[in-house]
Amino acid sequence: MNIRELGIMLPALLVLLLSSGVNADTMSPDAMVQNTANEVLEILKSNKDVKNGDMNKMGKLVEAKIATKFDFDRMSGLMLGQAWSSASKQQQDQFTFEFRSLLVRTYSSALSKYRDQTIEYKPLQSGAGDSDVKVKTQIVQPSGTPIPLDYRLGKIEDNWKVYDVIIDGVSLVTMYRGQFSEEVKLNGLNGLIQRLSDKNKQSL
Repeated sequence: MNIRELGIMLPALLVLLLSSGVNADTMSPDAMVQNTANEVLEILKSNKDVKNGDMNKMGKLVEAKIATKFDFDRMSGLMLGQAWSSASKQQQDQFTFEFRSLLVRTYSSALSKYRDQTIEYKPLQSGAGDSDVKVKTQIVQPSGTPIPLDYRLGKIEDNWKVYDVIIDGVSLVTMYRGQFSEEVKLNGLNGLIQRLSDKNKQSL
């Protein structure tokens, strides 16, 4: 799976990019996902600019909300491994910024491909004191086989944040870890950061 193919996960990916208007610490992680999904899908159906494919509006929509729902530091550490541990604070901040920008760009593009998919939710299997859970869903398409999509969430203080998304058995973190590992071997962490920066600038 490559970046282009991430577009098929559109509805379920987007549900955690936008604020639901309900305090996250009052909700279980699966309830947060479902509550937010309902609001986001309504926006996709009713907002004129979004429906007309306004990429600037889509980008601002995703940019404004994504950081509140994803744990980018944890994701970055999992993707880079030793390279993250040995990186300077400046390098970590630069990588996190560029990776975050990459996902915003990817999700904005995916948003433009929304075609009335719906989401089904599986029962949450976790204990009351768990701080790391998996929320299971699947994308139901107008035509075609449903696509399993799971979220891994960790609890930071009273807030649940996503640190991995798994589509049809393929982990977003694992996918990028393989790509980024090769780049770091060839050009170092600074080379990877520069490549991500260049790709992000191409979308401006």
